Formats: sequence, structure tokens, C-alpha cells
Amino acid sequence: MISRANKRLQDPGRVDLMLRFERELWAQGIRNIAGIDEAGRGPLAGPVVAAAVVVAPGFFLNAVDDSKKLNPILRRDLYGRIMEGAVSVGVGIVDHDVIDEINILNATFVAMRKAVDALTMIPEFLLIDGNRFIGGEIPFATIVDGDSLSFSIAAASIIAKVSRDRIMLDYDSQYPEYGFARHKGYGTREHRSAILRYGMCSIHRKSFSPNLIGVCSS
Repeated sequence: MISRANKRLQDPGRVDLMLRFERELWAQGIRNIAGIDEAGRGPLAGPVVAAAVVVAPGFFLNAVDDSKKLNPILRRDLYGRIMEGAVSVGVGIVDHDVIDEINILNATFVAMRKAVDALTMIPEFLLIDGNRFIGGEIPFATIVDGDSLSFSIAAASIIAKVSRDRIMLDYDSQYPEYGFARHKGYGTREHRSAILRYGMCSIHRKSFSPNLIGVCSS
């Protein structure tokens, strides 16, 4: 039996849904459009990672969707196909210490701007997941649930998620007692229990969990 999710991804009309924002801009002669999304706003540890993806009008992968809706194997496969087929991909990383200094919202904006700066060209327009952005001089539009409504943004969500997961796997080898490979720094019961047992390590966001900091430092 084909699941409803698979039916949705196999729907031939999905290309019209996922490219409608890009097509509106392409029709205006705007060619280099960067979709932007982030991964890692909510975790208790590790960086926030943003990605910017520019695609050509003829490039489309039907399985591309909000990265949270995809299993890890499909995400990794799509990551490779996006990296190969996109016009340009940029990634921006802001570490835990900067998050603590400027707060997660501002850190997310910084990561997004870094991702745009990492592109091989200056985009003409930005499509950004969410409802807020503080950027530079490039025109932009924010789209709530953009990672489910825009192909470029969904592609960026996959690049950001896979990139951040790889960072957290590296941290897992440095701090195996916290289980970062399994929860990627999110506040699962396992992760919180590890913090209570071992205290916070160097990559934990000290500004996120004052209640745990108090327990761990006592």
C-alpha cells in the first residue's frame, strides 16, 4: 500500500505547487533566486546551520520536501542530488557561543546571511522560510511553512539539516556520553538525563536551559 505521504510526493501536479513562487519571479526576469532555510534553532547544543540554494528553472526533484518529513536515508540521497544539480549552494554556520551571545533568532539571521555570502553569485531575490528576516540589500520574501511550499526552500532545508547532522556526529565522537548522534542536541529525555548526570559540555547553549544549568552547577 502506498502511504498518503508517498502519494503526495508522486503527484505530478506537485511541481506546480512547489515551484509557484519561483515561477512568479522567473516570469519577471529574475533568474537567480535563493531559497533559504535553517536547521538547529531548537536544540540545547551545537550550532544553528542555514543553507541557501539557487536552482535553474529546469531542475526539480519530486521527493524534495521539508527535511523534517523525510527519513535520514532519503535526506542524504537528496542532499547529494541537490549539491550536484543546483546552480549554487551556500552554507552558513553559527556556533553555540555566538548563539548565547546574541540569542538564537539573531544567530539564525546571521547564519542565513552567511549562507547567502557563501553562494558563487549574488542572488537577485531571496525566498526565506518563516515570517521574519533581517538581511542586507537583496530583496526577499518570507514564507510561513516555506519548506513545504517552495522547492528552493525545501532544498535548502535538506542541505541545512544534513550539514548540521554531520557536525553533530562529529561532536558525538568527542562527547559520546551525551548521545548527540541519536538526538542531534535536541532536548530529548536521554539528552536531559545526560546533562543532569555529566553536566554541560563545551558545545551546550548555556542560555537555553537555566534550570539545567542550576542543577548541573550545584
